[in-house]
Amino acid sequence: MKAAFRRIIGALLLGAVLAGCSAVKLGYNTLDDIAYWWLDGYADFSEAQAMGMREDIDRLHAWHRARELPRIAELLGRLEQMASGPVTAAQACALVPEAIARIYATWEQAEPAAEKLLAQMTPQQRAHIERKFADNNRKFRKDWADLGAAEMREKRFKLFEDRLEMVYGNLDAPQRAALRAGIDRSVYDPQRHLAERVRRQQDLLQVLGRYSGGQAPATEVRAALRGYIARVVQSPDPVYRAYQQAVQEEGCQMAAAVHESTTPAQRQQAVKRLRGYQKDLRELAAASSP
Repeated sequence: MKAAFRRIIGALLLGAVLAGCSAVKLGYNTLDDIAYWWLDGYADFSEAQAMGMREDIDRLHAWHRARELPRIAELLGRLEQMASGPVTAAQACALVPEAIARIYATWEQAEPAAEKLLAQMTPQQRAHIERKFADNNRKFRKDWADLGAAEMREKRFKLFEDRLEMVYGNLDAPQRAALRAGIDRSVYDPQRHLAERVRRQQDLLQVLGRYSGGQAPATEVRAALRGYIARVVQSPDPVYRAYQQAVQEEGCQMAAAVHESTTPAQRQQAVKRLRGYQKDLRELAAASSP
């Protein structure tokens, strides 16, 4: 179930950045329910599993609220400081390791629940997960991998434009031109993402097949899960690792180029919104205190 936890953790980490301020608190406060139903869509929990999973998600959510939200707010504070002036691609990419560290921290907290779920998993549930993977892959092919090059670039442009406007407000011609230029030069290849996606899924299914049922020692199960996580973060395929690094670097370059093209008013808007996100996150964290 690592893939499921990874996406939920990503939502915990990035939701504050990609949502409007008014939606941050509402979205975060309901994230435990969203996480449960999302996971259930994969694993099709039994009644007993459902009760335990809800308790585990509630504990993870409470821990994340108290411990991680202040750290994410600190990260957004550094983004706020950067937003008021010029930003280089290297400065943008320097924040990536810390974001990854936050994901690792949350996974470590979620690890016992994942181990327990793995021990309880049945062959029927593994088959359900495999079918869910197949459905997701068909959707990814339709939404991305089967698109023509021009259509794919346009779809990426609109996606990034929407996200940038959540920070800067409405983009003008210079920002759109910088964004368009970055996307036109991009090495992004959805076929490569699909191939790596399938590799990860098969990797996870092998782990599930070998360690579900609760027969293996806990230390061995933990090592298997951690090994899978490591292979998600850093693919065993050196060609894909190089490609992934290139995509990350060009993303930082594109962000820096768009920021360079922004007006003082747009940068002021970015500072205001990033400050608002921090306020919301700190208020959410404070709500966990007795």
